[in-house]
Amino acid sequence: MGKKKPRPRRSFTPEFKAEIVELCRRGDRSVGQIAKDFDLTETAVRLWVSQAEVDAGERDGLTSSEREELAALRRENRRLREDVDILKRATAFFAKEIR
Repeated sequence: MGKKKPRPRRSFTPEFKAEIVELCRRGDRSVGQIAKDFDLTETAVRLWVSQAEVDAGERDGLTSSEREELAALRRENRRLREDVDILKRATAFFAKEIR
């Protein structure tokens, strides 16, 4: 039994995602069929549809802009914690030197 190589991670434009979501909303074909036709995973398509519903206010959750803001704030928070940690170490180092 040979293992399948994982598919390389692909990225898609917001326009492409919106087009796929629109196809799903029309209801002509199932999500699975659309995913198969465009060589996408069904899970990814379902997530795009779900996020589009959140962005449109049809479902509860974080909108795309809120998700981006949250990610940026978490990055900044992590950087600031690292800065504080460095300053604590420097303070301890210099306090040891003075004694």
